[in-house]
Amino acid sequence: MNTTKKPNLGGITLEMMVTQLAEQIGWKAMGDAVPIRCFTHEPSIKSSLKFLRRTPWAREKVEQLYLDHALFKNIT
Repeated sequence: MNTTKKPNLGGITLEMMVTQLAEQIGWKAMGDAVPIRCFTHEPSIKSSLKFLRRTPWAREKVEQLYLDHALFKNIT
């Protein structure tokens, strides 16, 4: 049985997360935090979404990056 709790994203779509992260922290920072080719080599929203929708571990890392960034942004 999988006891991992999925983070509550409150209706935020994957596309919204990737777009906001790209605008706010940039592709380089995203690639440093989650080292996947769709962030480090010719990044685009379309290629990132395609990869992240097929790759659960990478999607989880992006969701956590989004949550961490949103939390940090609310603190400062």
